[in-house]
Amino acid sequence: MVEVRLRAVRVDLQSNTPVLLLQESEGLGRTLPIFIGAPEATAIAFALQGMDTPRPMTHDLIRDLLEALGSDVVRVVITELRSSTYYAEIVLLHAGQEVPVSSRPSDAVAVAVRTATPLFVADDLMDAEGILLAVDEEDEDDEADGDTDDNPDELVGEFRHFLDTIRPEDFSS
Repeated sequence: MVEVRLRAVRVDLQSNTPVLLLQESEGLGRTLPIFIGAPEATAIAFALQGMDTPRPMTHDLIRDLLEALGSDVVRVVITELRSSTYYAEIVLLHAGQEVPVSSRPSDAVAVAVRTATPLFVADDLMDAEGILLAVDEEDEDDEADGDTDDNPDELVGEFRHFLDTIRPEDFSS
């Protein structure tokens, strides 16, 4: 498994489709782009921004249910791409045993963000679908300083070349 971090949640300007960018934490810096739905992108963005809602959103409810049942989220793994659809597992620790639960990647990431859970991508999936995005020196300096707040417009330019060569349906969630 390759540990990744949520590099960004962006909107592809051509298709107006939200996309998750999961970048490997070490190594080549490959990124796995996963197109997701707008509600899931909003849920992830709310969690990243620390926004509180008057009532729990679905992923907040999932976190609260797991806590009430005494389960911990151990890790989230993006496991495979089958027929243009990504699959994931949320791995729980319950009563001393690890329990994998099948999930859409967008929902798994939304839960992971809320529980500060590490994200992983299966080795063979990252080998097959991971891409290298251009990183300019300013981005590297920001990361070296621990500043990972990406300017939303910066990644759009970097990602533009990739989007010109691929179709959104190739990365359905």
